[in-house]
Amino acid sequence: MSELSHIDEQGKVRMVDTSEKAITTRRAVASARVLMSPETVAAVQAHRTPKGDPLEAARLAGIMAAKRTADLIPLCHPLPLTHVDVQASIQDSGIYLEAEVSTNAQTGVEMEALTAVSVAALTVYDMCKALEKSITITDVRLESKTGGKSGDYQRKA
Repeated sequence: MSELSHIDEQGKVRMVDTSEKAITTRRAVASARVLMSPETVAAVQAHRTPKGDPLEAARLAGIMAAKRTADLIPLCHPLPLTHVDVQASIQDSGIYLEAEVSTNAQTGVEMEALTAVSVAALTVYDMCKALEKSITITDVRLESKTGGKSGDYQRKA
């Protein structure tokens, strides 16, 4: 079991010791989709949602969430984030969200990017739930990452 990075010799989960790892520039991009009816999409486009602009609220919520990832996910290291950007765009089927997170640290920011789009998607739901309860959050996924020992990753289309 000790060959697994997050499992100790007794089989207990542990936080990985990154103190010997090199500080490198790391970047991750994640995305999510929030599917909704054409009527709800039209209300978002026309700025007719009861709680205000769901896209701007989602962007801010995603940025805040990225900064709090270590408080939410037990084995994540708190990281000094150097950049967080969350974009939200309206599509025919709903809202597309994308988060880009960067740091200069000893471990990557994949979880911060995934947390950002997840919380942004939940915020869109919250902002639009008065119009539609059947909104679906889907396709939360890592699109790319750079830096670190494991190298770069780019999702294939």
